[in-house]
Amino acid sequence: MNYKYTNNLINEKSPYLLQHAHNPVNWYSWSNDAFAKAINENKPIFLSIGYSTCHWCHVMEKESFEYIEVASILNDNFISIKVDREERPDIDSVYMDACQTVNGSGGWPLTVFLDHYQRPFFVGTYFPKHSAFHQVGLIDLLKKVNDAWINDNENLLNDSKNITAAIKSKTDNLDSKDIDNNIQDLAFKIFMQTFDTNFGGFGKLLKFPSPTNLFFLLRYFHQTNNENSLLMVTYTLECMYRGGIYDHIGFGFSRYSTDKKWLIPHFEKMLYDNALLSLVYTEAFQITKNDLFSKVANDIFTYIIRDMMSPDGAFYSAEDADSEGIEGKFYVWSYDEILYILGKNEGIKFCKQFNVTKKGNFNGSNILNLIGTANITMDDNIIHKLFKYRKKRIHPNKDDKILTSWNGLMIASLSIAGKVFKNEKYIEVAKKTVDFIYNNLIDSDGRLLARYRDGHASILAYSEDYSFFIWGLIELYESTFDSIYLEKAITLNDELIKYFWDENSNGLFLYGSDSENLIARPKEVYDGVIPSANSVSTLNWLRLSRLTNNIKLEELAVKQFQTFSDTINSNPPSCSYMLCAYLFKTSATKELIILGDKNSQRTKEMIDILNSKFSPNITTVFKEKNDDSILKIIPNLSNYKKVQSVTTAYVCSNNSCSLPIIAINDFKDIF
Repeated sequence: MNYKYTNNLINEKSPYLLQHAHNPVNWYSWSNDAFAKAINENKPIFLSIGYSTCHWCHVMEKESFEYIEVASILNDNFISIKVDREERPDIDSVYMDACQTVNGSGGWPLTVFLDHYQRPFFVGTYFPKHSAFHQVGLIDLLKKVNDAWINDNENLLNDSKNITAAIKSKTDNLDSKDIDNNIQDLAFKIFMQTFDTNFGGFGKLLKFPSPTNLFFLLRYFHQTNNENSLLMVTYTLECMYRGGIYDHIGFGFSRYSTDKKWLIPHFEKMLYDNALLSLVYTEAFQITKNDLFSKVANDIFTYIIRDMMSPDGAFYSAEDADSEGIEGKFYVWSYDEILYILGKNEGIKFCKQFNVTKKGNFNGSNILNLIGTANITMDDNIIHKLFKYRKKRIHPNKDDKILTSWNGLMIASLSIAGKVFKNEKYIEVAKKTVDFIYNNLIDSDGRLLARYRDGHASILAYSEDYSFFIWGLIELYESTFDSIYLEKAITLNDELIKYFWDENSNGLFLYGSDSENLIARPKEVYDGVIPSANSVSTLNWLRLSRLTNNIKLEELAVKQFQTFSDTINSNPPSCSYMLCAYLFKTSATKELIILGDKNSQRTKEMIDILNSKFSPNITTVFKEKNDDSILKIIPNLSNYKKVQSVTTAYVCSNNSCSLPIIAINDFKDIF
């Protein structure tokens, strides 16, 4: 294809940056060349941050960045930089913090004006091309900023200094004190107050799945046996499944719902959402044995392995909301279309079940949903017919970059589901993904990298890459009891502490000591749709401490609770995954040690019992017959002996261990 314009982004690997490579805007990537040019030409920097499946990013591009009218203003008066937030979460975090500090909210696309020192002096999100209805348009905004840069430069620079000081102070001023003793009960009460009893989830407008909240509530139920805690989770999971946020034909969840019923999604599908939601549904099945939760979890894995796995075994990042330039076009149906595909009798029956009407529920078309429907049992043959028909449509774009962090989440979920559902395929896929990361996302110095695409890996890994991948390795160890995965987790954890731990004030920085220095070095503890690296690492450290008898890791975890106590105490639901770690620390945990032959019937029975239970406070190590490799990691396992030459279990708690257990009924009593 012949393009009229081509800019510097043509040399990038990011699908998001490449989407803008043929804009008339003279875009640069985040680079020294761009900043040097800004200084040499004395121009402010126009920074635009987004991601490839962001609907409003596409809108802003179509409205503004594709037009020479806008491009001329940018090219004449600014140095324009595009950043993929998924490749550079460090840059995104710094300037999103600035946006929230100045405006009280944020979002994408993120629009930032910077001085020559990368300091922001104006921050916003989406801007239409022209001013209207009391909202300033991009053209007018660019003209005003350019005028202020020329005629009021001193005030702009003062603004940039003040905003930068404000965002830096958030990391610099962390106090160290204890978490409130009843913090888990307070969090539960807040969730109860904000729970939507009609449609599940939390809040009354936009609905995000928020799996970290559900993780906490499942663990709170396990600790307290409070039925309301479990009910909030199970009702939310059922309502999400019934809604249009779930793809009933191809499976998998969209990013969020624009309404309280979970009916109308923002149609993009993200790897991280589906990794974490598949895990929540798996855990809910462990507790309730509800086959619906098993079905949804397994269907998500079907979607992920079918549509999101690369030939080499790693997972792509996302699928777009738009196809043919129209949001949701790939996913919606007309009434007549359903009848044409299924025939009149089956079609009418299906339309009644999935709330399909001639009028439609989304721009004249229908988003399939089971809201208010009594029958939620689906005919697989009918679903396959619709899937086969839909497959002929123009598919939304796929963001095919591979992120270490999100793949780590997928490894964790597959590993847990593999043992819960006795599905060896999931375990094998998780192993293959681990192999991919080690073969492709480690640099020549042995440092973990963040992104792989098109045969090229780059960008030093962030703390979330380490923490999520370590989480996946721990789960894969406890699903296979292959000590190599525990060994890899320990090695990576040592690197995480080396590059990211703040020796002065505690906590993990977002980017490493060997990475590019930005105007601030964030430490994140907020658990949104994705848990923070600090939260995940805290639970990782507690589990690794129990698994390997490394007391220093538990000490680090305690420091985490103290370091982030202000945020946790003031808004516990915002730190819901950190509260999972806190529940682990404050609950009666057990360390389970099993000695035996993995292939023996007694061993298989014990492991089946273990895997069938939701036991978030149990860690398990296994010493295989005639294999001493685990002793290199946990030398004191040599003190434990099998009894009567059969599989033997020990349960340790509060620094003491039980007598050896060999009877299956006695083993069941552990849980």
